[in-house]
Amino acid sequence: MTTFNPEELNFSESALGHFKAMLNSRGRGEGIKIGVKEAGCSGYEYTFDFVDEISEDYLVFRQQDFNIFVDTKSLEFLKGSLVDYVDDGLNKGIKFVNPNAKAVCGCGESFTV
Repeated sequence: MTTFNPEELNFSESALGHFKAMLNSRGRGEGIKIGVKEAGCSGYEYTFDFVDEISEDYLVFRQQDFNIFVDTKSLEFLKGSLVDYVDDGLNKGIKFVNPNAKAVCGCGESFTV
């Protein structure tokens, strides 16, 4: 990562590589959507999906040669976060370093603000 913006969503190179590989293996789509929904033991959890149709509510983060979309409501929870991809033995996956999260559940799947 070369820059960090506390008003936007920030991505590590490993996260971008992971998202790009997932989109390429799918073979179609406009990009990847990252969001937040009410769920989990701490109140909110992160969501991921492929985007086939772009909504007017989506903000676009153009990264490398693909798009990452975030709806405006989710960006309020994610603003200033670093999205990373961790590959540590059996533990592989997307990790959020979110300055807005006041607490994270034990499994790391949900958070509270």
